[in-house]
Amino acid sequence: MAADALNELLNRARGPMGPTIDMDFGVESGPLAELGSILSRTNGFFLFNAGVQVFRAGDEGLGPDLLSWNAADTWKDTYGDLADDFFCFGQDIFGTQFGIVDGARVVTFHPESAERTELGAGLNDWAQWLLDDPDVNGAASFAFAYQKANGALAPSERLVPLQFFITGGNYEFDNFKVADAATAMRIRGPLAQQVADLPDGATLRL
Repeated sequence: MAADALNELLNRARGPMGPTIDMDFGVESGPLAELGSILSRTNGFFLFNAGVQVFRAGDEGLGPDLLSWNAADTWKDTYGDLADDFFCFGQDIFGTQFGIVDGARVVTFHPESAERTELGAGLNDWAQWLLDDPDVNGAASFAFAYQKANGALAPSERLVPLQFFITGGNYEFDNFKVADAATAMRIRGPLAQQVADLPDGATLRL
Protein backbone atom coordinates (compact mmCIF):
# COMPACT_ATOMS: atom_id res chain seq x y z
CA MET A 1 0.00 0.00 0.00
CA ALA A 2 1.38 3.41 -0.94
CA ALA A 3 2.42 5.36 2.16
CA ASP A 4 1.27 8.64 0.62
CA ALA A 5 -2.24 7.55 -0.42
CA LEU A 6 -3.89 9.95 2.03
CA ASN A 7 -1.81 12.88 0.79
CA GLU A 8 -2.68 12.01 -2.79
CA LEU A 9 -6.34 11.93 -1.88
CA LEU A 10 -6.14 15.29 -0.12
CA ASN A 11 -4.46 16.81 -3.15
CA ARG A 12 -7.59 15.90 -5.13
CA ALA A 13 -9.99 17.31 -2.53
CA ARG A 14 -12.45 20.12 -3.24
CA GLY A 15 -12.82 22.24 -0.14
CA PRO A 16 -12.70 23.36 2.56
CA MET A 17 -16.34 23.28 3.59
CA GLY A 18 -15.72 25.17 6.81
CA PRO A 19 -13.35 27.72 8.38
CA THR A 20 -9.81 26.75 9.30
CA ILE A 21 -9.78 24.77 12.53
CA ASP A 22 -7.23 23.10 14.78
CA MET A 23 -8.89 19.74 15.32
CA ASP A 24 -7.56 17.56 18.13
CA PHE A 25 -9.31 14.40 19.33
CA GLY A 26 -6.93 14.05 22.27
CA VAL A 27 -5.05 11.02 20.92
CA GLU A 28 -1.53 10.90 19.55
CA SER A 29 -1.90 8.13 16.98
CA GLY A 30 -4.45 6.07 15.08
CA PRO A 31 -7.28 7.05 12.75
CA LEU A 32 -8.76 9.72 15.03
CA ALA A 33 -5.41 11.50 15.20
CA GLU A 34 -5.19 11.25 11.41
CA LEU A 35 -8.71 12.64 11.06
CA GLY A 36 -7.78 15.59 13.24
CA SER A 37 -4.77 16.26 11.05
CA ILE A 38 -6.66 16.19 7.75
CA LEU A 39 -9.47 18.40 9.07
CA SER A 40 -6.87 20.86 10.34
CA ARG A 41 -5.45 20.87 6.82
CA THR A 42 -8.77 20.97 4.94
CA ASN A 43 -11.89 21.36 7.07
CA GLY A 44 -14.37 19.24 5.14
CA PHE A 45 -14.15 18.40 1.47
CA PHE A 46 -15.52 16.48 -1.49
CA LEU A 47 -13.78 13.95 -3.73
CA PHE A 48 -14.54 12.26 -7.04
CA ASN A 49 -17.14 14.67 -8.40
CA ALA A 50 -18.80 14.81 -4.96
CA GLY A 51 -19.11 11.03 -4.95
CA VAL A 52 -17.38 11.14 -1.55
CA GLN A 53 -17.90 13.71 1.20
CA VAL A 54 -15.76 14.20 4.33
CA PHE A 55 -17.58 16.19 7.00
CA ARG A 56 -16.34 19.53 8.29
CA ALA A 57 -15.95 20.31 11.99
CA GLY A 58 -17.37 23.37 13.73
CA ASP A 59 -20.56 25.41 13.78
CA GLU A 60 -20.04 27.22 10.46
CA GLY A 61 -19.77 25.89 6.93
CA LEU A 62 -21.45 23.79 4.28
CA GLY A 63 -22.95 20.35 4.71
CA PRO A 64 -23.20 18.31 7.91
CA ASP A 65 -20.76 19.00 10.71
CA LEU A 66 -18.90 16.12 12.27
CA LEU A 67 -20.21 16.26 15.84
CA SER A 68 -23.84 16.90 14.93
CA TRP A 69 -23.75 14.09 12.37
CA ASN A 70 -22.63 11.67 15.08
CA ALA A 71 -25.25 12.78 17.62
CA ALA A 72 -27.72 9.99 18.36
CA ASP A 73 -30.82 11.97 17.38
CA THR A 74 -29.50 13.02 13.95
CA TRP A 75 -29.99 9.53 12.45
CA LYS A 76 -28.33 6.84 14.57
CA ASP A 77 -31.38 6.39 16.82
CA THR A 78 -33.28 4.89 13.86
CA TYR A 79 -30.67 2.09 13.68
CA GLY A 80 -31.20 0.87 17.24
CA ASP A 81 -27.76 -0.05 18.58
CA LEU A 82 -26.28 -0.93 15.18
CA ALA A 83 -24.33 2.33 14.84
CA ASP A 84 -23.62 3.14 18.49
CA ASP A 85 -19.88 2.39 18.39
CA PHE A 86 -19.34 3.91 14.95
CA PHE A 87 -17.84 7.43 14.58
CA CYS A 88 -18.63 8.64 11.06
CA PHE A 89 -16.32 11.03 9.27
CA GLY A 90 -17.79 10.92 5.76
CA GLN A 91 -20.11 9.24 3.28
CA ASP A 92 -20.53 8.51 -0.39
CA ILE A 93 -23.28 9.82 -2.66
CA PHE A 94 -25.54 6.86 -1.75
CA GLY A 95 -25.13 7.31 2.01
CA THR A 96 -22.59 4.57 2.64
CA GLN A 97 -20.84 5.83 5.76
CA PHE A 98 -17.10 5.91 6.39
CA GLY A 99 -16.17 5.68 10.02
CA ILE A 100 -13.93 4.63 12.87
CA VAL A 101 -14.71 1.85 15.35
CA ASP A 102 -13.07 1.66 18.78
CA GLY A 103 -10.66 4.40 17.73
CA ALA A 104 -8.64 1.76 15.91
CA ARG A 105 -10.37 0.46 12.77
CA VAL A 106 -11.68 2.20 9.65
CA VAL A 107 -14.81 0.65 8.15
CA THR A 108 -17.67 1.28 5.77
CA PHE A 109 -21.27 1.09 7.03
CA HIS A 110 -24.00 0.18 4.56
CA PRO A 111 -27.11 2.34 5.19
CA GLU A 112 -29.63 -0.37 4.24
CA SER A 113 -28.18 -3.30 6.16
CA ALA A 114 -25.72 -1.77 8.68
CA GLU A 115 -23.20 -4.26 7.29
CA ARG A 116 -19.62 -3.22 7.92
CA THR A 117 -16.55 -3.78 5.78
CA GLU A 118 -13.21 -3.27 7.46
CA LEU A 119 -10.73 -1.25 5.39
CA GLY A 120 -7.74 -1.14 7.72
CA ALA A 121 -6.20 0.42 10.79
CA GLY A 122 -5.84 3.96 9.49
CA LEU A 123 -7.12 6.59 7.09
CA ASN A 124 -4.33 5.78 4.67
CA ASP A 125 -5.98 2.37 4.18
CA TRP A 126 -9.27 4.12 3.44
CA ALA A 127 -7.55 6.49 1.02
CA GLN A 128 -5.83 3.66 -0.80
CA TRP A 129 -9.12 1.74 -1.06
CA LEU A 130 -10.75 4.77 -2.69
CA LEU A 131 -7.84 5.34 -5.05
CA ASP A 132 -7.74 1.67 -6.07
CA ASP A 133 -11.16 2.00 -7.72
CA PRO A 134 -12.69 5.51 -7.59
CA ASP A 135 -15.68 4.49 -9.71
CA VAL A 136 -16.72 1.56 -7.52
CA ASN A 137 -15.51 2.71 -4.09
CA GLY A 138 -15.93 6.46 -4.60
CA ALA A 139 -18.88 6.54 -7.06
CA ALA A 140 -16.87 8.94 -9.23
CA SER A 141 -18.37 8.25 -12.66
CA PHE A 142 -21.91 7.85 -11.33
CA ALA A 143 -21.72 11.11 -9.36
CA PHE A 144 -20.48 13.00 -12.41
CA ALA A 145 -23.10 11.56 -14.75
CA TYR A 146 -26.03 11.93 -12.32
CA GLN A 147 -25.28 15.54 -11.49
CA LYS A 148 -24.62 16.42 -15.12
CA ALA A 149 -28.09 15.09 -15.97
CA ASN A 150 -29.98 16.30 -12.88
CA GLY A 151 -28.03 19.19 -11.40
CA ALA A 152 -25.55 19.37 -8.56
CA LEU A 153 -26.48 18.08 -5.13
CA ALA A 154 -26.26 20.57 -2.29
CA PRO A 155 -23.57 19.81 0.34
CA SER A 156 -26.30 18.65 2.73
CA GLU A 157 -27.93 16.29 0.22
CA ARG A 158 -27.40 12.66 -0.79
CA LEU A 159 -29.32 10.13 -2.88
CA VAL A 160 -31.85 7.55 -1.69
CA PRO A 161 -32.89 4.67 -3.96
CA LEU A 162 -36.66 4.46 -4.42
CA GLN A 163 -36.28 0.69 -4.60
CA PHE A 164 -33.63 -0.24 -2.06
CA PHE A 165 -30.53 -2.00 -3.34
CA ILE A 166 -31.04 -4.97 -1.04
CA THR A 167 -34.49 -5.55 -2.58
CA GLY A 168 -33.19 -5.47 -6.14
CA GLY A 169 -32.99 -1.73 -6.81
CA ASN A 170 -30.73 -0.65 -9.66
CA TYR A 171 -28.49 2.31 -10.44
CA GLU A 172 -30.69 3.88 -13.10
CA PHE A 173 -31.13 7.60 -12.46
CA ASP A 174 -34.90 7.33 -12.11
CA ASN A 175 -34.46 4.98 -9.13
CA PHE A 176 -33.06 7.83 -7.03
CA LYS A 177 -34.50 10.68 -5.04
CA VAL A 178 -32.44 13.60 -3.71
CA ALA A 179 -32.89 14.00 0.05
CA ASP A 180 -31.40 15.74 3.03
CA ALA A 181 -28.50 13.51 4.09
CA ALA A 182 -29.77 12.90 7.63
CA THR A 183 -33.29 12.19 6.39
CA ALA A 184 -31.84 9.76 3.85
CA MET A 185 -30.24 7.81 6.70
CA ARG A 186 -33.36 7.92 8.90
CA ILE A 187 -35.41 6.44 6.06
CA ARG A 188 -33.17 3.39 5.99
CA GLY A 189 -32.54 2.89 9.69
CA PRO A 190 -35.68 0.81 10.37
CA LEU A 191 -34.91 -1.28 7.29
CA ALA A 192 -31.40 -1.99 8.56
CA GLN A 193 -32.80 -3.10 11.92
CA GLN A 194 -35.01 -5.65 10.13
CA VAL A 195 -32.24 -6.86 7.85
CA ALA A 196 -29.81 -7.35 10.72
CA ASP A 197 -32.11 -9.95 12.29
CA LEU A 198 -33.20 -11.80 9.16
CA PRO A 199 -31.62 -14.80 7.46
CA ASP A 200 -30.90 -14.63 3.72
CA GLY A 201 -34.05 -14.94 1.62
CA ALA A 202 -36.43 -13.88 4.39
CA THR A 203 -39.33 -11.51 3.77
CA LEU A 204 -39.02 -7.83 4.62
CA ARG A 205 -41.96 -5.72 5.75
CA LEU A 206 -41.53 -2.18 4.40
